[in-house]
Amino acid sequence: MQTTFTPEQLTDPAIQRSNEILRSCVHCGFCTATCPTYQVLGDELDSPRGRIYLIKDMLENERKPDARTVKHIDRCLSCLACMTTCPSGVHYMHLVDHARAYIEKNYDRPWSDRALRWVLARILPYPMRFRVALLGAKIGRPFARLMPDARLRAMLEMAPRTIPPVSRNDDPQTFRAKDKKMRVALMTGCAQKALNTDINDATIRLLTRLGAEVVVAEGAGCCGALTHHMGKEDESHATAAKNIRAWAREMDTEGLNAIVINTSGCGTTVKDYGHMFRNDALAEDAARVSAIAMDVSEILMKLDLPEGADKGTKVAYHAACSLQHGQQIKTYPKDLLKKAGFTVLEPADSHLCCGSAGTYNLMQPDISKQLKDRKVQTLEALTPDIISAGNIGCMMQIGGGTEVPVVHTVELLDWATGGPQPPALTAPGKREPQIPILR
Repeated sequence: MQTTFTPEQLTDPAIQRSNEILRSCVHCGFCTATCPTYQVLGDELDSPRGRIYLIKDMLENERKPDARTVKHIDRCLSCLACMTTCPSGVHYMHLVDHARAYIEKNYDRPWSDRALRWVLARILPYPMRFRVALLGAKIGRPFARLMPDARLRAMLEMAPRTIPPVSRNDDPQTFRAKDKKMRVALMTGCAQKALNTDINDATIRLLTRLGAEVVVAEGAGCCGALTHHMGKEDESHATAAKNIRAWAREMDTEGLNAIVINTSGCGTTVKDYGHMFRNDALAEDAARVSAIAMDVSEILMKLDLPEGADKGTKVAYHAACSLQHGQQIKTYPKDLLKKAGFTVLEPADSHLCCGSAGTYNLMQPDISKQLKDRKVQTLEALTPDIISAGNIGCMMQIGGGTEVPVVHTVELLDWATGGPQPPALTAPGKREPQIPILR
């Protein structure tokens, strides 16, 4: 794609990067075949190719974003399926992130949009605030249908029926391994600590059982993804910087073999810290952090997971977009589940997003619901005993539309290797699967 940025514009590192990305696009349109919003809406401007044209025009002309451009950029899930499909290697993620930051600085949103984004940015990344908000939403859930705004209805309907107690495993500390093979830091996250404490607990048990000493670093917290994808660069970089400093201290003192992340949406962002901070004083440490950041499935492939006997348990594996497209990890979770003795099934639309996408299901509830219904239908068509995923957002999204238990992959692997049965398998309101006791 030909671009016409001026030499003055190209002195901006963000413009330089976007120019590189734009020039790599050849207008082929392969991306439209795998774009969820284009599949649902059928509008060229709701495809990656259409959004690229809008972004190019906005950035080149340094124009104030208009409502039409913002609407189509906001509708993007950042599922990154287009990056998997693109034959030219267009790095759409960096381009759309730049566009969102530009919009955030230069577009005056309606007051209701500003208010919603302000609330989400100041609640979701903070576990205790989020817990209080979940309690309020739980109380208000019976009145969801009375809400005049679809986004408010979505927020109330998404509230879980039960809020787990705080897990002290999320506090800064070190968990020793019996036969230590490596030392890793676990990113405990933010929203996940309020929504489902079983995931981090299972991760710690499994990693220490397999020989990894696990440290929860003092000062680490939210990865910054939620605010980053809203275009709020200052806020996202502030939280990301805390992680970089916390993990750099661990690397410089006792050393780390890896930073383990069990929420794939966070993993995609942490692995991009090197790019996000490339022109910052923290550039060197950010690059070090990104270099050893791993999804939990990646680190488990390096450890000796025991071979399990066939359990006859059918697990429908949902591939989170941030894992299969953002990190290009496609087979590891399935390989691990099979090795542990589960029968792994995949839906026909495994490449398409479930519609969660961070805060997307709260800000674009109508499109999100269409994608959720489609995903649930294809998963249930497999008649599984369990649905497995590696991202808390996907788990909440899919779990809200099915009676089949939805469990994190690491919980199943923990269970198969001597850990407790995942609580979600016997949760109220869920269909209890007929499965044998695992040994």
